[in-house]
Amino acid sequence: MSRSPFPIPYGWFQVGWPSDVAVGESKPLRYFGRHLVWWRDEEGIAHVQDAFCPHLGAHLGHGGKVVGCELACPFHGWRFDCEGRNTLIPYSERTNGKARLGTYPVVEINGLTMVWYHPDGAEPLWEIPEVPEFNDSANFTPMVTREFHIHAPWQDIAENGVDSAHFRYVHNTEEVPVLDSYETDGPRTRMRSTQKFPTPQGVVDGRIDADQYGPGFAVIRFTGIVDTYLMGCNIPISENECEMRFNFCVRKLGDDKLNSTVGDAFVEEVSRQVREDRPIWENKAFLVRPALADTDGPFTKFRKWASQFYAEGVEMDQLVYEPEDSFPAEEMDLSASQRYGSAPIA
Repeated sequence: MSRSPFPIPYGWFQVGWPSDVAVGESKPLRYFGRHLVWWRDEEGIAHVQDAFCPHLGAHLGHGGKVVGCELACPFHGWRFDCEGRNTLIPYSERTNGKARLGTYPVVEINGLTMVWYHPDGAEPLWEIPEVPEFNDSANFTPMVTREFHIHAPWQDIAENGVDSAHFRYVHNTEEVPVLDSYETDGPRTRMRSTQKFPTPQGVVDGRIDADQYGPGFAVIRFTGIVDTYLMGCNIPISENECEMRFNFCVRKLGDDKLNSTVGDAFVEEVSRQVREDRPIWENKAFLVRPALADTDGPFTKFRKWASQFYAEGVEMDQLVYEPEDSFPAEEMDLSASQRYGSAPIA
């Protein structure tokens, strides 16, 4: 029995941050069910390619040397350019035209390193937008990041976005977000919602507005307590395992200490919700035909939108796809919602 009917989706995915790989460095990556090498040439341009040298299979991310704008294999010194072509065999006067590395489009934008993955090697079908808040150091704080490792398929994680009811029961919020609208347009979704946030001074009216660009990149704007902006990036390691990266900035309040105190508290609260969600995601089954309530979110609309990102198609030969392992929840202190709200389940 399979954990999930879904292959790895295609799209733009964050493999890291530009500072992770300096000029002249290379490092190994493991995403999309593949071994990859990430390197930066002498001009500062980042490249991501398939990791195994087509000569005799050495991993270019373990000891590969950057020479100018080429990557040299640590095994026999064969060199490859940014398009994956063999440019030099140091002990031969010829190159090998068939020895080629698979190469992935890379853009570095909004302080992130994004890679385009498609199982058939298709060129990018949409672009990642520049997010103004992450490019305005005068009015917004430096980016704060969080990383999470999730043993669950991308779609099970992403489905949370249309499930407002779970906020009451998983996150103990006094009132669930009210979904004002949910629209899809090609690879993009646009969700607008109203949210009430509990604070020691009482409940504050706010909003959670999200724009998604394919399966790997979302911009979420939280307003009400303090304007907080999140670039949420989900990258598949395999069909059933993901890394989630949260990248935050906060509108400056005019005082560095206040910026840090208020912003850090909000970032930790949002990050905590992922840790609360994780045991649900990791231990839940995927139901092909869920028994929905009439007031549940637009699950069917979301699933139809998500289905476009599986180039191989999706074959569902089971009604229930169960996890193979058990993943216990971590112990955490009380959240703000637990301290200032009522228990959702008596």
